[in-house]
Formats: sequence, structure tokens, C-alpha cells
Amino acid sequence: MPSRFPHLRQDFAASLVVFLVALPLCLGVAVASGVPAELGLVTGIVGGIVTGMMRGSSLQVSGPAAGMTVLVFEAVRAFGLPALGVIVLLAGLLQIAVGALRWGRWFRAISVSVVEGMLAGIGLVIIAGQVYAAAGIEAPASGLAKIAGLPGAVVEVAGNRTALLSLAVGAATIGVVVLWQRLPQRVRAVPGALAAVVLATAATQLLALPVATVEVNGLLDAIQPPGADAFGMLTDVALLGTVLAFALIASAESLFSAAAVDRLHDGPRTRYNQELIAQGAGNTICGMLGALPMTAVIVRSSANVRAGARTKASRVLHGVWLLLFATLLPAALGLIPLAALAGILVHAGWKLIPFRAVVTLWRAHRGEAMILVVTAVAIVAVNMFEGVLIGLALSVAKSAWDTSHIRLTVVDKGVGPVQARLTGNATFLRLPKILDTLEALPHDRPVELDLSGLHHLDHACRTALENWSERHRSTLAAAAAKPPEPSPL
Repeated sequence: MPSRFPHLRQDFAASLVVFLVALPLCLGVAVASGVPAELGLVTGIVGGIVTGMMRGSSLQVSGPAAGMTVLVFEAVRAFGLPALGVIVLLAGLLQIAVGALRWGRWFRAISVSVVEGMLAGIGLVIIAGQVYAAAGIEAPASGLAKIAGLPGAVVEVAGNRTALLSLAVGAATIGVVVLWQRLPQRVRAVPGALAAVVLATAATQLLALPVATVEVNGLLDAIQPPGADAFGMLTDVALLGTVLAFALIASAESLFSAAAVDRLHDGPRTRYNQELIAQGAGNTICGMLGALPMTAVIVRSSANVRAGARTKASRVLHGVWLLLFATLLPAALGLIPLAALAGILVHAGWKLIPFRAVVTLWRAHRGEAMILVVTAVAIVAVNMFEGVLIGLALSVAKSAWDTSHIRLTVVDKGVGPVQARLTGNATFLRLPKILDTLEALPHDRPVELDLSGLHHLDHACRTALENWSERHRSTLAAAAAKPPEPSPL
């Protein structure tokens, strides 16, 4: 008789690997977002147990993501922690609505350059902000101020022994994560991030280093469902804009992650609308609990696939292990140095910056490379939402320019009408070039303009060509009506 769970052994083993990868990231993302560390675990638990049980992508793992850290931090700073639950709740409901309307596939139309630019900008802000956190000093508010303030921070840390010790713990954590990949495969069965945090915790405890550790309030105490006052903030237009930003960015990151995960395995493909509904359901529950927003996370998802997971049972079980850890070993959280979590986030931020993609794009598609760079710079200089909008606007403008190919062929035999033929797509973007060429044609002879080779003629071009044609006919008529000059005797 066939087993009801034929892949339970593989899924069980994979779930333990994903749990070990997710644990330090859940804590690090929460601390970097300016919320209690336990809320990161809450989101990981919901992402595993609730979203993990739903249909969509069978092997993709959801939880708090480094890509949302900057946006969450700005939202908490602007509206307060109680409002975070309302924002996440509404973002989840919006995701469910978009998935139910079967609009999820449209997220696949977002330019890859914009998404990579978004991740690069987030990575830069995370790195800059977590350098301050690793040193145990207060970071400036904006992304640009964080980067600009780094030289001053170096001076401040140089004269502070405690800050130097804390920074050393963060730097050592990064070193362990990087060097862990070069160890034998048997050792690498333990995720590098977890090993780095455990080693940093052991070192700070054994050496009694005066570094700050995670503040523990307890899982139930950290959960704060939004109250009536938080819902009363829905009249704030800025808060509604933040809801839209949460929904758009979380959805885009989740669906792009799904496309990447599908390339890693031969199992069932992601059903994008159902995956969006699953993400929305998870975020709705996270919002009701006052927790962080969730997205599908490529680091955890790829670890799940490589560990041999075969069904969604692995991601559900990883949520169960997070729940057991949070309820049975809460005191262990209080031993973890904040500098170690900052080091984990610095490494995660570095991996968000697509250095190879920039080089490749610059060689083959410089316009796309510029979109990526401008999007990243805009996120650092302005904020996440407006930076992404700037990138999308540039992407649309570039696409419009690329598709508006036009060719104007002129045949002038010196006598008779001048032959002019337009082929391609005539849009307002190419209008100056078209008019310059037409107005340079002889004014004293007819011009036959052939538009049969056009695939598209927009309203602006049609109007401009009609006006040029009227002016040219008027010029010819005026020249014909003018009496000839008398010949000299």
C-alpha cells in the first residue's frame, strides 16, 4: 500500500535546513526594521504554516524579507508601530483582491532592471544602516544621510572602546558567513548565518563583552493587534500610499522569487494568481497580529530546493520549528548580540546588489543599466516608493523610445515632385526629427508624402504632418500666384 506521505523524509530534512536559515534572518530583519525581534519570528511562523499550506508555489518559502526592511523602518518611524498592523493588513487584502481578479501575471511585466535597481538601492541602505547598528551607535534617518554620515561615524567609533568591540563582533560575523562557504560540504550542512550567530553569541558570553543583545519581551507580549486608533489613521493619504507601496513591492518580490525558484526544480510551476492570494492571506494574518509583512524569500526558497524538498510540507514544518523555538526557548534570543544580527544583514544587503548584472547590462544594454543605477540612487536619495516609481517611469519612457523606430526616405530627382516615404512607428518622440527633415525639403516643388509603410501613427504625429502639409501647399500656392519678375532689358 503506497504511503500517504511518500516524500516525508526528504521534506522533514529540508524543513530543518530552512528553519536554521530562516531563524537568524527573521530576527535580523525585525531588529533592522525597528520592531521587536519576536515579530520577525511571528511573520516567519505565519509564512510557514499559513502561506505554506496554500496553493501557488509548492517549494517557495515565505517570511520577513530584507527587501522590505527599509520600507518597514520608514513606516514605523512615520506612523508608529501600532499602525504597522493596519498597513500590513490592508496590503494583504489588496494582494488577495489582485490575485482574485487574476492580475498577478502583470507583475511579471515589471522591468527586471527596475526590480534589480530596487534591490540594489535597498541593499545600499541596509548596509549603510547596519554599519551603525553593528557599532552600537544611532543611525541617521534617511538613506542618503546614512551614507554621508559614515566618515563621521568612523571618527566617533575610533574613540569608543565599546563601539569598537561591537563593530568587531559584527565584522567577525560577516567573516564567518563568507568563509563558511569554503569549508567542506559536511560542515556547510549547518547554514553559515546560523553558525556565525551562534559563534558570536558564544564569544560575547564567554568573554563577557559589553555589547548590546536582543531585547526579549516574549512572543505573546510582542503581538499587538491594531486597535481602533490605528484604524483611525486610514484618513491619512500618506498611510494609504504606504499600503500601496507594501502591496506592490511585496508582490513583485514574491513573484520574481517564484520565477527564480521555478528554474531550480522540475516540479509543478508556480500559479501566480494563487501565489498572490496566498501571500495576501499571510500578510492579512500578520497584520491582524501586528507583525512584519512577508514576501517569498529567494534565500530560504533556494535552500529548501537544494535540501531536497519535494512538497510544501517542508515549508509548513519550518514554520512549526520556528513556533516551537519561539515558545520553548525564548531566553536564547536575549543572548544574541545585535552586532551579529547587523553583520548578517550587511551580508544580506551586499547580496542584494547585482554587480554582475550591472556589468553585463552595461556591455549589452546601457539604457537598462542606467535604469538600474538611477532606480537604486533614487531609493537611496529619496525613498523606496518614489524611487521605484522613478525607475518604472524611466523604463516606460525607454520602451516607448525603443519602439518608436521611424525611417524617412527622400527621393529627389531634381525635377518633378519630391518623393518622401515614412516607415516604422511615428510617435511624438520622433516628431522633431521628422519635421526637421520635411521642412528642409524644397519649398518650391510638390512633395508626395507616402504613409503606407507606417505601422503606427499617433495623434501628435498625424496632426503635425497635416499642419506641415497645409503649410507646404500654401507656400506652393503663394509661389504660383506671385507674378513673375520682369526680365532686365
